[in-house]
Amino acid sequence: MHNLTIAEISKKLQDKEFSSTEITQYFLDRINNLDKTLNSFITINDEAALAQAAAADQKLAAGETGALLGVPIAHKDIFCTNGIRTSCGSKMLDNFVPPYDATVVENFANAGAVSLGKTNMDEFAMGSSNETSYYGPVKNPWDTNCVPGGSSGGSAACIAARLAPGATATDTGGSIRQPASLCGITGLKPTYGRVSRWGMIAFASSLDQGGTMTRTAEDSAIMLNAMASFDAKDSTCIDEPVPDYTATLANSIAGKTIGVPKEYFGEGLSSGTQQAVEAAIKQYESMGAKVKSISLPHTHLAVPAYYVIAPAECSANLSRFDGVRYGHRCADPKDLEDMYKRSRGEGFGNEVKRRILVGTYALSAGYYDAYYRKAMRVRRLIKQDFIDAFKEVDVIMGPTSPSPAFEFGAKSSDPVAMYLEDIYTIATNLAGLPGMSIPCGLADNKPVGLQLIGNVFSEAALLNFAHQYQLETNFHTLAPAMVNGEAN
Repeated sequence: MHNLTIAEISKKLQDKEFSSTEITQYFLDRINNLDKTLNSFITINDEAALAQAAAADQKLAAGETGALLGVPIAHKDIFCTNGIRTSCGSKMLDNFVPPYDATVVENFANAGAVSLGKTNMDEFAMGSSNETSYYGPVKNPWDTNCVPGGSSGGSAACIAARLAPGATATDTGGSIRQPASLCGITGLKPTYGRVSRWGMIAFASSLDQGGTMTRTAEDSAIMLNAMASFDAKDSTCIDEPVPDYTATLANSIAGKTIGVPKEYFGEGLSSGTQQAVEAAIKQYESMGAKVKSISLPHTHLAVPAYYVIAPAECSANLSRFDGVRYGHRCADPKDLEDMYKRSRGEGFGNEVKRRILVGTYALSAGYYDAYYRKAMRVRRLIKQDFIDAFKEVDVIMGPTSPSPAFEFGAKSSDPVAMYLEDIYTIATNLAGLPGMSIPCGLADNKPVGLQLIGNVFSEAALLNFAHQYQLETNFHTLAPAMVNGEAN
C-alpha cells in the first residue's frame, strides 16, 4: 500500500478497495515503525488523523468525491495547525500551539485530506542539509549517513521512505527542490504569490513560498489544485484564477523549446550529476522538444545577493520572538532586558543567530546602501535575465543541486560551502518564478535531480513537462533499499 501514489490511493478509496481509516492507520504504523531511524517527523497526529479519516469515510460512504478526500498527507512543521504544536524546528517554539490553521492547512482540510503529522525541518527553514533542527537531524533514506537536504528534509525523507504519499513544504532559496533532488522525489515550488503564506511562519517574506513534495508530477498537480488559492489575509497572494493542473498533464511537449543555461554546468558540478542531467535533456529531445543554449549572466551573483536579502528579512521577522507573549522564555529573568537577551540566546540555534546578526548588520545605519540596496539592484538584474530568456524558450532546465547527498558534517563547519548547495535554485526565488525538481538518475547510488524553471504562473507547463518525462522514464519509481525491504 505504501507504494501507491496519491492518484492511485484516491481511486482505490472511491472504488471502496480500502477505507481512509485503513490507509491512514497503515501509514501511521509505518511512521511509528520506521521513523525512529529517519527522524523525519517532529509530531505524529495519531488520534486526530484517525478522526479525520473517519470523517472522510463518512463522506465517501455518502457518495462525495474528491481527489484528496481521505488521502493521508504530512505538513511541514512551519505551517500553523490549530491545536497541534508548530515548532518550526526550533527550541524557541517548542511549546507553541497555534489557535488557528494556516490557509494551506485549511485548504487541504477542506479538500478532505488527512493530516498524519508535522515533518522535521531546519530551524526556521534556515539550512541546506536538515542538520540545524532542534529535534535533531533527518537522515536520508537512500543512505542514512547522508543528509536529506534542507530545509524541507523531513518532508522529502518521509516521501522517499514511503511514510506518506504527499507532503507540504516551503522554498525560500531551494528548500523544496534541493531536498527533493537529494531524496529522489518530485518537488514543486510555485510562483511567488500563487500559494498563501498566511499562517506559514516567515523566514524571508519576499522569498518564502509553500509548495508540494510527492513521488510524481501527477500527484503534485493534484496537491497544487487544493493548495493554490487567493487569500485576502495575505497581501502578497495574487488574485489569479487557479487552473486545473491535472487537465494539461497529457499535452504533447513536441516542438517546445528548452533553454539550457551555460552557467549551470561550470565548476563545482559533480560529473555524475552532469551526466544524469545531460541524459535527461537528451531524453526530452527524443520526445520532440528543441534544446537551445542560453545565458543567465548574473547567476554568479545570486548567492551573495540572497545572503544579504534573506538574512535582512529574517532579522526583522524573527524580532517578534522575544519570550514575552509566546515561545521560549528564560527562567527567572532579573529584568526586561535580561529576559529578551537570554530568551533569544537560549531559544535560537547557531545558524539562526548567524543570519540574524548578518541581516541586522546589512540593515544598520551606514551599511543599508552598501549591502541591502545593492543586493536588491542585483536581484532586479537576475530577474531581467529570466525575462529575456523566456522570450526565446518555454522552460529552462539544469541541475537542481551540484552533487548528490553528502555525509553529515561534511559542510556544516563551512557556511559558504553549505550556502553553495543552493547555487542553482536561489535565482528562481529572487525572480519569483516557479521551479521543480524531478528524479533523473543515480550517481554513486544516490538520486540526482533535474531542475525545471518556468515563467510566472507556468506551473501547469512545468507539471506537463515533468509528467511527460515520467511517462517515458522510471527514475521516479526508484526507492531506497529500506523501502524495498518493507515492501508488501
